[in-house]
Amino acid sequence: MSRKVAREVLMKLLYEKDLAREHHEESLASLVDESKLDQKNQEYIKEILFSMDAEQAKIDAYIEKYAKDWTVDRMAKVDLAIIRLAMYEILYKHDIPLGVSINEAVELAKKYGNEKSSSFINGILGNFIRLESIEDSKGKD
Repeated sequence: MSRKVAREVLMKLLYEKDLAREHHEESLASLVDESKLDQKNQEYIKEILFSMDAEQAKIDAYIEKYAKDWTVDRMAKVDLAIIRLAMYEILYKHDIPLGVSINEAVELAKKYGNEKSSSFINGILGNFIRLESIEDSKGKD
């Protein structure tokens, strides 16, 4: 359950970062403190939040490749934060099963997105995994 909470905190921080164009240490500290997450999940949040700067261009390129006729600039910021988080997990967190990353993204979309967000996000992530052969390469690094 705490990883689910950590994903929710991280999605909020990625959303805020996209709007403000920078990390807000106060928001990070406040959300982590409110969620009462253990050290392992706090580290998960910080790793992804601070690694996203280096990986976001690559992740955004994948998003645009698999979001037919959409650019990241046109996407709802909440949807974009959720997709970025899931893609980061798929690409770099080899200990997290692909299905878990996708299912958690869809659940976040149902909670925070609009009525079409969950199917939009599921479609992008599903195509990404199928067409990039992520399943075949995951764990072979």
